[in-house]
Amino acid sequence: MVTSLPNLLTLSRIGAIPLVIGTFYVEGEPARWVACGLFVAAAVTDWLDGYFARSRNLVSPLGRFLDPIADKLLVAAVLFMLVAFTRVSAWAVLPALVILLREILVSGLREFLAEVRVGMPVTRLAKWKTGLQMVALPVLLVGDAGPRALPVREIGEACLWVAAILTLITGWDYLQAGMRHMRGPGPEQKAGVQPTRAG
Repeated sequence: MVTSLPNLLTLSRIGAIPLVIGTFYVEGEPARWVACGLFVAAAVTDWLDGYFARSRNLVSPLGRFLDPIADKLLVAAVLFMLVAFTRVSAWAVLPALVILLREILVSGLREFLAEVRVGMPVTRLAKWKTGLQMVALPVLLVGDAGPRALPVREIGEACLWVAAILTLITGWDYLQAGMRHMRGPGPEQKAGVQPTRAG
């Protein structure tokens, strides 16, 4: 149901994307803090929609479809705008690119595995990756508007690099899990044993 609370929270995360993008076209440091606040609020809805969906038994096919898309759209939009407005150094473009490419890869794998009715659960390491992204991006949105005593942009870029490294590891794990199913059923599957998923 579109109007269920978890789905409305997910839709609000998508709705926040043009607002965050709009702040890049506003001069002054306050706009950077507004962008940071909007991103943090959107990130909080990511936790809340899952919590309410599980606690109130409101899990729906629409929610399962929209939730990962909302996350990827938000992250991709912010990374793109940070690079486009040179809010990150040239070297930090590399982890941003790695993160975007991995998201495309995993989306393709999920689509393929959904066709063969195989789930691809989120691993603990992938959750750490997401957590680091959610720290790095609001810090980078603030950037030079942050406290002068702290190397704010450098901290954000360091978190982005660590997130990119975890992205490579989890992306490889997911790819291996997908390739097992692309090769067809192995001996275990033929014997009726469920294959181990990426964890």
